[in-house]
Amino acid sequence: MADVTIKRIEEFEAIFGGGFKRARAGLGVSSFGLAVMDLPPNFTDYPDHDQVHDHQEEVYTLLSGRATLRVGGEGGEDHPLEPGIWIRVGPQEKRKIITGDEPARVLAVGGSPGEPYIAPEFTEEGAPDPVGSKKDLHNLELGH
Repeated sequence: MADVTIKRIEEFEAIFGGGFKRARAGLGVSSFGLAVMDLPPNFTDYPDHDQVHDHQEEVYTLLSGRATLRVGGEGGEDHPLEPGIWIRVGPQEKRKIITGDEPARVLAVGGSPGEPYIAPEFTEEGAPDPVGSKKDLHNLELGH
């Protein structure tokens, strides 16, 4: 039998109130991070974060909707995200996704150049949802 895994987005285990789909774990991927995030309209609670702790560079694209990827922290550069646009962000750069009047379905892919990928525990299927409050969300070290 071929080494193939096929799933619909609805089949991935979800955390953060359904907004983060554990796509990497659901597909059995072990060499890079992969997540699908469903962000509601006017969402500003996505944490402003970098990936210095695990050296991950990340790539973002939209599967549907519209959003803005802010790079460089408050006052940084805003880049429009829409289907067909791909943006790579280096590990040291702060990044935050913000939606406007419509929701966005974001595909995030990450990996650490020259290093083996180590999946964050919260991305594993069956792991507890790490966010009990908005404070927890802002303190979370993201890695997809």
